[in-house]
Amino acid sequence: MSNASPIIALFGQTGEGHLAAQVEDLTWLAIAHGAGLRMLSGWRLSKPIANWVEADFYGADGIVADEAAFRAHVEDIAQHRRELVDLPRPETQMRVGTPWGASQQSYRYADGILCHSTASHGGFHLDAERNARVHAMLRNADGWYEEDGEWAKVAFSFPGLFTVRERSSADRSLRNDYPDAWEHIHQVELAPGESRVKDERQFGQDHAHDWIVVAAIRSDKYPGFVECVAKLGGNRSLEETRHYLVPSPEYQAGRFGFVIDEARHARQPATA
Repeated sequence: MSNASPIIALFGQTGEGHLAAQVEDLTWLAIAHGAGLRMLSGWRLSKPIANWVEADFYGADGIVADEAAFRAHVEDIAQHRRELVDLPRPETQMRVGTPWGASQQSYRYADGILCHSTASHGGFHLDAERNARVHAMLRNADGWYEEDGEWAKVAFSFPGLFTVRERSSADRSLRNDYPDAWEHIHQVELAPGESRVKDERQFGQDHAHDWIVVAAIRSDKYPGFVECVAKLGGNRSLEETRHYLVPSPEYQAGRFGFVIDEARHARQPATA
């Protein structure tokens, strides 16, 4: 049994009146942002919470609705840290070649499951036996899974090696990036808004015959407008382009691109 101090989430208020929190060496500050709170993150602040100032924080953890959501975010990370205590991932002396270069650090999650980091990138490698346990629709034949998105395939395949927070993140990643596999495995159809890839695919189908902005700049020649370059369906490989003027207050790039309304947005001749 470990004699280490329990991992707890500490909450307090700074002298500037901001809600703040700490979990071991991780720190957060909640700053009012519209109707919600913007979460700033920091590391290894040794002074009391009352003395923290905004300049002490250099990272960002997103925006939450209110204090309750901020506290839930911090408590979730505290629980993640607690679970990691029971999931040892010892560093090994193994240095191998990876698809991203020579490994500089390697961590053993279990027999046949190693996580490597390099100077530029990293990811997991599964030996043949473990790789065979990955669902065929998620399996990479070479056993390598990069750290940005494909790590989620490993976490899904070996959930006992990951924390609840990591498993939740992995599920979200698979829904977003591999919706066809996710739906097949779970026998559940993802609804609109539940998968970035599915939503983008639907957007492409819905607007295949519309002109989608691929480049835009605030106009000096036409004050109050944005000069837009558009391609049919947003397909950048097509040669034909069209130029439009869109009122500045109206132009928002959107999740997958801005759709030109040819009935309202003035088409302009292409100029050098």
